[in-house]
Amino acid sequence: MGTFRDNWRVVLLVVLLAASLFALFGPAGGSSDDQGIGNDTVAGASDGPTNLVYGLDLSGGTRIRAPLVGVTAEDVEFGNDSTGEVGRNVAAELDGVEVTDVTARQPTEDRPATVEVTTRNVSTDDLAGALDAAGYGHGNVREGVTAETREQTVAVISNKINQAGLSGGSARVVSTSTGDYFILIEVPDEQRSDVLDLVSQQGQVQVEVYYPDEENGSTEYRRELVLEQGDFQDIGNPQQGQSGSAPNVPVVIRESEAPEFQEKMVETGVAGDGGSRCSYEENPNGTQPCLLTVVDGEVVYSAGMSPSLANDMRSGQWASNPQFVLQTTNYSEAQELAINLRAGALPAPLDIGPGGQGTSSYISPTQGENFRINSLITGIIAVLAVSGVVFFRYGSARVAAPMVLTALSEVVILLGAAAWLRYPLDLAVIGGFIAVIGTGVDDLIIIADEVMAEGDVRSRKVFQSRFKKAFWVIGAAAATTIIAMSPLAVLSLGDLRGFAIFTILGVLVGVIVTRPAYGDILRALLTDR
Repeated sequence: MGTFRDNWRVVLLVVLLAASLFALFGPAGGSSDDQGIGNDTVAGASDGPTNLVYGLDLSGGTRIRAPLVGVTAEDVEFGNDSTGEVGRNVAAELDGVEVTDVTARQPTEDRPATVEVTTRNVSTDDLAGALDAAGYGHGNVREGVTAETREQTVAVISNKINQAGLSGGSARVVSTSTGDYFILIEVPDEQRSDVLDLVSQQGQVQVEVYYPDEENGSTEYRRELVLEQGDFQDIGNPQQGQSGSAPNVPVVIRESEAPEFQEKMVETGVAGDGGSRCSYEENPNGTQPCLLTVVDGEVVYSAGMSPSLANDMRSGQWASNPQFVLQTTNYSEAQELAINLRAGALPAPLDIGPGGQGTSSYISPTQGENFRINSLITGIIAVLAVSGVVFFRYGSARVAAPMVLTALSEVVILLGAAAWLRYPLDLAVIGGFIAVIGTGVDDLIIIADEVMAEGDVRSRKVFQSRFKKAFWVIGAAAATTIIAMSPLAVLSLGDLRGFAIFTILGVLVGVIVTRPAYGDILRALLTDR
């Protein structure tokens, strides 16, 4: 019992090492999710013998970092108007801006009342002028969008990634030291062009009716919105189209919207007697009534209505089973349409492309594998360098060997924690591991130098007194490191966050487990009474 009480820290170290090795190589491998716990960075599945998960730097894939397009006015005075009325009135004062591009929000405990415009080519002066013209007092007008819009955008992009079947992809908000916010999107094992096509479009899907209207003896064609994304109850899988029919997406309309939609089809002639034949693309000023499928303001397909569907609408039977198909020109468009309908529209577009502030990069899987190999080589070199310095410094295997093994045990424990948490390893995290090796050996050298300051120590009482003195120095240094790294670990500063988290975790493991364990090992080797 006395032996266990004197060496319980060594026992704890052995238990942690065993648990870490099980997390690294065991069949369970910790959390079953591919997404790191408490971490939003994309994770690529490990293809090696371990349960480690790799980030883009080590697995390959596409990374997009871009701000959202928009300007926001704060401390807006709505008066007695509702947020919907405010949005309509402000949009009316801005050229080329739709009501859907303007969002007014009532004040909350966290922020004042705001009005934001999420479209390009609208400056802060334009929004300020529109608010003044509409009669709304306001405070500061700034570039950027609200936190709610950023959160909604992340949710929609995440849905898009999931609906597209891009395993391991993620989206999150990151900030800079100057207070600027960006959306960071990371998708492993996917080409940059494919990811850009998926997320660069706002994805706003609408169905419009296009029909001739007789007025004062002349014919004019009108376009009216009849369905928005929220009006669809169920979205089917995209279909290739058979027997000459176009690729399409089967949809079901909400029962609350079906009667009004049915009435509008009959009223405009789309569901006329015998249906309608659409020639919108060939002859827009001479076509019969059409239904237009519109994505981000662009007509992707126009179609008339079959006689059987038109008869069901004219008789009123269709509203009891409101199903039909949205047609597209090709199967790829049908897939994108289904994704947009299911994921929803982005509340604001990403500022990416020519002239935008966004950036995108692609790391090939081969390059990611090279990074993994180079990281392993760097780690081995660091271990060999530390081992050589330690042996040269002390010239005693009894002191140096436990020091090197104890330092390496910290890395094994950190790797086990990363495997269990499914935290994706990237170059920044590897840098944190190397920093932990360096600071860990520094602390162990302080312990060895202090307890051996006056030659070999034989008395356990003297050893313990000197060890405590050294441990106070180590504890103060650890506290300083944790305080310095904490802002990087808390703030969304990209790759620096992983570096800070594992540096802090390594310091805590060292102070709580490995440094005291090394002290117990050294005491057993150097004392005899």
